[in-house]
Amino acid sequence: MSGAAKRAILAGLGWTSLRLRLVVVFGLVALTAAVSASGIAYWLNREAVLTRTQDAALGDFRQQMQNRAASLPARPTEGELRTTAEQMAGGDAGYSVLLLGERAAGRPVVGASDPDVFTLRDVPAELRKAVAEQPHLFWVRTQRGDTPYLVAGTRVVGGGPTGYLLKSLDQERQDLNSLAWSLGIATALALAGSALLAQAAATTVLKPVQRLGQAARQLGEGKLDTRLQVSGTDELAELSRTFNRAAESLEKKMADMSAREESSRRFVADMSHELRTPLTALTAVTEILEGEQDALDPMIAPAVELVVSETRRLNDLVENLMEVTRFDAGTARLVLDDVDVADQVTACIDARAWLDAVELDAERGIMARLDPRRLDVILANLIGNALKHGGSPVRVAVRTEGEELLIEVRDHGPGIPEEVLPHVFDRFYKASASRPRSEGSGLGLSIAMENALIHGGGITAANSADGDGGAVFVLRLPRDASGITPEDHGRAGSGSGPGHDTGSGSGHDTGSGPGSGSAHDTGSGPGRDTGSGPGSGSAHDTGSGPGRDTGSGPGSGSAHDTGHDAGSGSGHNAGSGSGRDTGSGSGSGPGHDTGSNSGSGPGRDTGSGPGSGSGHDAGQGEAGDAR
Repeated sequence: MSGAAKRAILAGLGWTSLRLRLVVVFGLVALTAAVSASGIAYWLNREAVLTRTQDAALGDFRQQMQNRAASLPARPTEGELRTTAEQMAGGDAGYSVLLLGERAAGRPVVGASDPDVFTLRDVPAELRKAVAEQPHLFWVRTQRGDTPYLVAGTRVVGGGPTGYLLKSLDQERQDLNSLAWSLGIATALALAGSALLAQAAATTVLKPVQRLGQAARQLGEGKLDTRLQVSGTDELAELSRTFNRAAESLEKKMADMSAREESSRRFVADMSHELRTPLTALTAVTEILEGEQDALDPMIAPAVELVVSETRRLNDLVENLMEVTRFDAGTARLVLDDVDVADQVTACIDARAWLDAVELDAERGIMARLDPRRLDVILANLIGNALKHGGSPVRVAVRTEGEELLIEVRDHGPGIPEEVLPHVFDRFYKASASRPRSEGSGLGLSIAMENALIHGGGITAANSADGDGGAVFVLRLPRDASGITPEDHGRAGSGSGPGHDTGSGSGHDTGSGPGSGSAHDTGSGPGRDTGSGPGSGSAHDTGSGPGRDTGSGPGSGSAHDTGHDAGSGSGHNAGSGSGRDTGSGSGSGPGHDTGSNSGSGPGRDTGSGPGSGSGHDAGQGEAGDAR
C-alpha cells in the first residue's frame, strides 16, 4: 500500500487529528504505567500472602513433628500413626497430616489424619525422594483441579516416622483474585482519568493553535488586518507574536504594492489617453500620405509606407493598452445579447477578409447569451494569431458540451514549443528573443483571455496530438453568461484620470472654436462627440454603447470617431457595437474618410461632397504575438 493510500485511510479514520493523537498517547502512557504498577503490586502482594501462609504452616508442622512424631516408638503401629496425625492436624492448624513409619524392614505403615483428603499418592515423587535423602523440611506448591495446595515433608532425625503436610491455598487464591480485580478497576479508572486529562491538555494546547489556523485562513482570504490576542510568555504566545509581526509586515507590503500598482495603472491609462491626441493628427497625416503615395518620389515611398504601418501599429497598441487598463482597473463590463454563434464567427471572419484562409465547421442555430463585441475580439485574436504564426488552412469548429460552448481554432503550422505554452497568454511575451519586434502588440492573446475570463470561461493552448502538427486553441464559454455578476469577474467600478469624463449614462463632449480642442468620453452609455468650427478639433468616443460623431464646417478639421468634410478628415471608432461615421461638407481637395473599428461591430463610413473624396473602411482585430 502506498504512503498516500495509508494517509487517506488514516484521515478517514480520524487518526490525523492532533487532539486524538494526544489522547491516544496520554492513554497509552497511563495504561503502561497503570499496568506496570498493578503488576508489580499484585506480584508483591501475592508473594507476601503466600509466604506468610506458607511460613506459618511450615513452622507449626515442624514444631508438631518435633513434639509429637518424635515421641513415637521406632516401630509404630498404624493406629499410633493415625492418632498422632490427627493430633497434629487438630485445632486450627488448617492442614492435613500423613505419617509414614516401618513396622518391619521393607513394610511401611501409613497413618493419615484425613484419608479421604490426603493420601500417599498426593505426595509428589520428587518431594518423597528429597525427604528420603536428607532430613530437612522440603515443600512444593501443586494444584489439584482448580485448587492450589502446599505440600511439605520431613523426617525425624535419628530415626522415626516421616511426616507430610497438605494445606489448601484456596482462600489465598480468592484473596489474590479480589486484589487483581481491584487493581484492574484501578487501572481502568486511571486510563479514563488520563483520557480526561489528555482532553483537557489537548484543549489547552490546541485552542491557540486553532485560533492561529483560523487567523491564517482569514489572512489567506485577504483580511490582512487579522491579528491574534497574545497572553502569556510560553512558546504558543511567542508563536502568536511572530504571526502578528508577519501579518503586519505583509499588510504593509501589500499596501505598498497596491499603491504602486494603482500608480502604474493610472500612469498607463493617462499615457494612453494622452497619446491619442497626437496619434489622431499622425493618423490623419499618414492617411493623406498614403493617398498620395503613388505620386511620391520612389525614394520617399518606402519611408512613407513605414510611417503609415508603424503609426497604425502604434494606434493599435494604444487601443490595446487602454483595453488592458480597463481590465486591470475593474471597469470592463459585459453587454450581453442573444447571438447565433455560427453567424458571429462568420461575421468576424468576413469582416477581416479571412474567408479564403479559414475553414468553418459550425451549425447554425447554436444560440448563446454573450457579449458579441468581446466574443469578436476573442475570435479575431485567436484566428489572426493562427493565420499569422500557423499554417493555412485554419480550421474553426464550434460545438457544445452540456451548458458550455466550445470554439476550437486549429492551424497547420509548426506548433508551439513546449517551453512557450505556459506563457502564450502573458502580456508582451515573445517566443523568440531574436524576434523582439512583430506586427502585433503582444497583447492580443492576453486580451482574449481576459475577455474569456470575464464571461466565466477560459482559453487553453496545446499542440495537435493527431500527427498533423499545428497549435490548437480551445475557447470555453458558458452558453448563458447572464449569471456572471460583477463580483464574479471582478469588473465593477470605473477609473478616471486627468482630462477624462467617466461615468454611466450618456456623455457629450464638445470641442469648438477657432482653436484646437480635445474631448474624451469614457462613459458606458451612448456617447456623442461633436467638433465644429473653422479651426481644428478632435473628439474621442470610447463608450461602450453606439457612438455617433459628426463634424462639419468649411475649413479643414478632423473629427475622430468620424470621417467628414471635404477637407482632410479621419474617423476612428473605438467603441463597441455599431459605429456610424458620416462626413459631409463642401470644399475642394481630396477627402479621406477612414473608419477603423477595433471593437466587434461592423463599421460604416460614408464620405460625400462636391470635392473628390475616397472612403475607406477597415475593421480589424489585434492578433496576438505569441509565437
